[in-house]
Amino acid sequence: MSIGKKSEAVKVVVRCRPLNKKEEATNQERIVEVDVRLGQVSVRNPKSSGSLLKTFTFDAVYDVGSKQNELYDYACKPLIDSVLHGFNGTIFAYGQTGTGKTYTMEGVPTDPERRGVIPNSFQHIFTHISRSQNQQYLVRVSYIEIYQEEIRDLLCKDNNKKLELKENPELGVYVKGLSSVVTKNIKEIEHVMNLGNQSRSVGFTKMNERSSRSHGIFVITIECSEMGTDGEDHIRVGKLNMVDLAGSERQSKTGAQGQRFKEAAKINLSLSALGNVISALVDGKSTHVPYRDSKLTRLLQDSLGGNSKTVMVATVGPASCHYDETLTTLRYANRAKNIRNKPKINEDPKDALLREFQEEIARLKVQLEERGMLAKERRRRRRNSMRMKRSISSGEVETPRDGEVGVVETVQEESVEDYWWKQQMAKTSANYKPDISRKLGIVDEKAKTVEELLKEQQSVEILIEKYKVSSFHTVFFLHADYTLNHS
Repeated sequence: MSIGKKSEAVKVVVRCRPLNKKEEATNQERIVEVDVRLGQVSVRNPKSSGSLLKTFTFDAVYDVGSKQNELYDYACKPLIDSVLHGFNGTIFAYGQTGTGKTYTMEGVPTDPERRGVIPNSFQHIFTHISRSQNQQYLVRVSYIEIYQEEIRDLLCKDNNKKLELKENPELGVYVKGLSSVVTKNIKEIEHVMNLGNQSRSVGFTKMNERSSRSHGIFVITIECSEMGTDGEDHIRVGKLNMVDLAGSERQSKTGAQGQRFKEAAKINLSLSALGNVISALVDGKSTHVPYRDSKLTRLLQDSLGGNSKTVMVATVGPASCHYDETLTTLRYANRAKNIRNKPKINEDPKDALLREFQEEIARLKVQLEERGMLAKERRRRRRNSMRMKRSISSGEVETPRDGEVGVVETVQEESVEDYWWKQQMAKTSANYKPDISRKLGIVDEKAKTVEELLKEQQSVEILIEKYKVSSFHTVFFLHADYTLNHS
């Protein structure tokens, strides 16, 4: 791993939604003021007319007229760029139920003006990949929810199956058996997210008709392979966690009963554990950070004080009836901005899936080349066999020339007399050079020097003169002896 900055603070932004119809109908007073220029949010206590405003300063604040792309461009776009370069990144939305967390994170994906952080990140990632040069990318996604302190895989057919958290010295905290889907474009990754959303746990409360009853975590892992200055391929792996937290809620306001009440208790318990982790991290005196108090804090362990760049989006409502919840959220967010992370580039990790794919492709290429060579050899043999058959049927014999593939010379088919002379020549040659039969069995002896070949040729010519063969037989036996010694 190569180290980036020594440490950096969690970036915290706050967004205030408009009054909803129900709040307007009950004449709720607006108690939240947002100063976009100074990055400040002020809250007034509606029960005390003479009380001073409580003011908090953040990295950025967004009022009721803010647009989705404004928040994304400032708070999230730099983080996505870092993930594309091999850093880990986390974006999570926190706030009271019904304050616009899911709208901020997801929005309306089909509307460019209203799509949220998650669909905007899809556009950002695949646009970057399409414009890159000399780089290979692999994008895979997972989608989980934490429902009543149980982890579920939203991309699995059996999404009621409970998954376990494991810890590895190299991988850190991970979900055992979590499915991962490789996606190649925006359409595919949106389809995966929509499938997961259909399995997400939502329910009706008095504060929200479609209240998230679980924490949702959409994970995008981006692997990039690029040739370094050393001529070797190096892989960087960036992991992006986009977290839509269930909202904190009070039973007296939501009217939760039965199953909804149990869900709310678990939600508040995990959010309380998250608050304790944040407090321990910024306290400076704590020797122990209680990450293990909930599944949520264990999964976000790297995002809070670890190897990650983190953005927190806190959402608040402006109505006077939510004064206590709004103040709690702002204090929560104010503490979080003091957390310091130590992000690092994840370079050449052992578990990079892209490296496995590259090795598999290289192995298959070798197999294809070997098969191609074998097929070429079979075609050559088949071609020579067909030529031999044609030549035999026509009374001629085609024999390949030594060292040349597919090149043949034509000679007349030998008679009985020719065959007798061939045998005599073989015997004479054996007497003249006793070790010739041993050399015939050695492949390397085919590469004789030119001088040796000339000497053999002279010896054969002397023998031919002795037996007074015709000029036709001279040509044939010279070729026969040459072929015999080199086959």
